[in-house]
Amino acid sequence: MGHRLSSITTRTGDSGLTGLADGSRVSKDSPRIVAMGDVDELNSMLGLLLCETLPSEIEQSILAAQHELFDLGGELAIPGHLALRESAVARLEAHSTVLNARLLPLRDFILPGGSRAAAVAHLARTICRRAERAVIGLVRERAVSSTVGIYLNRLSDYLFIVARALNQAGGVPDVLWNPGAIGSSGTSADATTDTPAA
Repeated sequence: MGHRLSSITTRTGDSGLTGLADGSRVSKDSPRIVAMGDVDELNSMLGLLLCETLPSEIEQSILAAQHELFDLGGELAIPGHLALRESAVARLEAHSTVLNARLLPLRDFILPGGSRAAAVAHLARTICRRAERAVIGLVRERAVSSTVGIYLNRLSDYLFIVARALNQAGGVPDVLWNPGAIGSSGTSADATTDTPAA
């Protein structure tokens, strides 16, 4: 394979337009480019998550997700192109089921955070939700396959489970949302527990 990225600074986007992989030029704030940017940001956040010390099975799954997001980005970059396989959705569903079965039942909302690794996973989850919102219009207009939106939906669910699994692996309990917990003193009632509230 020859060099595909011989020049990074091209100046071709200085006018506010950018090129899709099919050669067409579109505005940098077009819905398709916004979605591509959100997916790129998500992939970068997964790269940050991989800088943490993770259980091997989670590390390998997140790395697989990075490759799948590149396939997904290919669909966004080439109108009419199909690259993301439905097996990627099935993979996420299967791993989510395995991880979630090891966690304590959750009967209340939790606050994002806990360990640093879990906090990064939660941040990746919120970026994933934004990316999903960005592609909804494209899916509705059949500008990309429905698999793209479904994959991002499953990935955000998976990252929520990963965050809880990372807290559990690190011995850090989930912090339950306790509405009205902040008193006039500015301190919070103890909302940290090993088990969800009934």
